[in-house]
Amino acid sequence: MKDQTAEHKGFLTGKKVVVLGGSAGIGLATAIAASDEGAEIIIVSSNQQRIDKALEQLPEGSNGFAVNLTDEQQIQQLFTKIGAFDHLVYTAGENLVIKTLDELTIAEAKGFFDLRYWGALTAVKYGTPHINKGGSIVLTGGAASVRPGKGWSLGASICAGMEGFTRAMAIELAPLRVNMVAPGIVKTDLWSDMSEADRNGMYEHVGNNLPVKFAAEAADIAHTYIYLMRQQYSTGQVIIADGGYVLV
Repeated sequence: MKDQTAEHKGFLTGKKVVVLGGSAGIGLATAIAASDEGAEIIIVSSNQQRIDKALEQLPEGSNGFAVNLTDEQQIQQLFTKIGAFDHLVYTAGENLVIKTLDELTIAEAKGFFDLRYWGALTAVKYGTPHINKGGSIVLTGGAASVRPGKGWSLGASICAGMEGFTRAMAIELAPLRVNMVAPGIVKTDLWSDMSEADRNGMYEHVGNNLPVKFAAEAADIAHTYIYLMRQQYSTGQVIIADGGYVLV
């Protein structure tokens, strides 16, 4: 566990943050950033080993649950077990599927939505009744909805779907705030299907062509989730954190 012996006066002190998809990548980085602001952290993913490893990077008192986030009953039971909390973050997602339409099977295309879209919708449905006044929901999409490349039919579709869902929930669940982060290319396990050489080459190529001249680490994106928890006057908003990718 990360040492947090000094008294912390961050804006999330006394608050409970639940991160679904919090055992790695952007989710874990957001959990760490929220704990640095004093939050009590609960991470959720499908793999207990990854949860145990992630908890080593979080303060004592953090907790983790292994849950299949494509299973409605398991999600409902999770929030019943957790009880009241303050902020819900959904970052769960499997490795990205980048295929042209002629390469895709329809079953594969439908399955891609199970975790990234239906899992998020289900988590919002069953998590919302337990969120304390003044809390929020932060969902995850991606810059692909604005600037898709070849082979991004699924990625662009799910990101666009999440944008619409975010705005609809901001109205339906008001005054509960609902926002979304849309990252660009980020150095996470989502690219683990690529060889290390290809992956590093992609990061270098992408970074060199961005206005900011680097590809983001997960911690860079985590700041955006923290901002949306803090900003009490933002709801229904999509913040693109992509290093300027949609501009070039």
